[in-house]
Amino acid sequence: MDASRLDGLYFAHVADLERRYAKVLSEEGWDALAVHSGALVLRSRFDDQSWPFRPCPHFQHWLPLAEPECLLVIRAGTRPALIRYGGESFWEEKPRPESSAFEDALDVIEVPDLAAAKKLLPAGRVAFVGEDPARAVEWGIGPHAASPAALVRALDALRTTKTSYEAECIAEANRRARAGHEALRDAFRGNDASELDLHLLFLRETAQDDPETPYKNIVAFGRHAATLHHVAYGRQASGRDAESLLVDAGATCRGYGSDVTRTWVKGHGAAASAFAHIVAGVEAMQQRLCSSVQVGVPYEALHDESHRQLAAVLRDAGVVRASQEEAVATGVTRVFYPHGLGHSLGLQTHDVGCGLRAPRRENPFLRNTSTMAAGQVLTIEPGVYFIDSLLGALRADERSRQAVDWKLVDELTPLGGMRIEDDVFVLEDGARNFTREQLPIGGGRVG
Repeated sequence: MDASRLDGLYFAHVADLERRYAKVLSEEGWDALAVHSGALVLRSRFDDQSWPFRPCPHFQHWLPLAEPECLLVIRAGTRPALIRYGGESFWEEKPRPESSAFEDALDVIEVPDLAAAKKLLPAGRVAFVGEDPARAVEWGIGPHAASPAALVRALDALRTTKTSYEAECIAEANRRARAGHEALRDAFRGNDASELDLHLLFLRETAQDDPETPYKNIVAFGRHAATLHHVAYGRQASGRDAESLLVDAGATCRGYGSDVTRTWVKGHGAAASAFAHIVAGVEAMQQRLCSSVQVGVPYEALHDESHRQLAAVLRDAGVVRASQEEAVATGVTRVFYPHGLGHSLGLQTHDVGCGLRAPRRENPFLRNTSTMAAGQVLTIEPGVYFIDSLLGALRADERSRQAVDWKLVDELTPLGGMRIEDDVFVLEDGARNFTREQLPIGGGRVG
């Protein structure tokens, strides 16, 4: 999207936040809120090197500035104020934000140090929210006002539904991710790239440094795809005649991220053909689930439906011999698909506010248990994996092991697993798939 149009949406976003934050502060009994951007964090207490800075998401909700030691002051009826007091450093230059529109939406006040900044705090009951609640004391704010739980929960709830500005930032983040996924798919057709090579290629094609990505890229050949968050990249090309590649990687726009996964397979032979057949089945199923996203549907119900549909996919592929109902009821599908269907997405990859209650016992890793509402952005990411530890437990179960074709499973296990993931925006009358707008390619065979 054109930057000027995003800036226009940003001003409306800030005005909306002013109204909603004022309501929350009034309901929670606070006169004002001070949101700290965060501080540099040491990699080790035995060294003086810091991790790349990531701002507090409550701060970033208001402006796309990744700068430590800033304070945003919000008080109903007054213009929000950004206090910058970190000073200049000859060690590092402050990163430039993607947009400076916040300078016109907020009062920007630069002061030389913390002492001068403290004098700008408003009177009354002021709450402090930041990565380190102990920093509130430095600002002269009592510990009772440091990230109070009820206030933080209310602010997290605001982030579950996105403004038009936030939605378009996530759409743009999906567009930026497209170049990386297409480049990795094409490079995979050859046979001379390692996982590390592909990771670096994704960064180059999306024009982002590693710390700028919304999460560490998952780039996994074969068996590595059975490790759900594989980031220990191999340094050697696969060299196998039949191989799979799972890429779970995104990009950012003004702090908002995309979260996209594709799986490809190449080569000939029965295992590669069977794996490609399952990928096609998972992708078709994933698109049906995306089309089922709508207001009023409990997300956990959609997760349950994904298991029913996966049972049919596995049965059609010959992996599972049991009936569809039996495969779900006995937990067989959860051996091949152990994680949740997806999660809320926004300033954080696993965004907050949509897991206020625990999922049912059989869905321990489901991060979203909300009822879908207009304005939510969520991921839909079913998968199939051949994980040795889970398969071993299933083989040892006298009641369940007959439900699986173990010869076929053994042939597929070297290919690791597959996942297809899109980012979906819940609308009043359906859903908008940000990922398919920007990345129409799916998973499957590439050669």
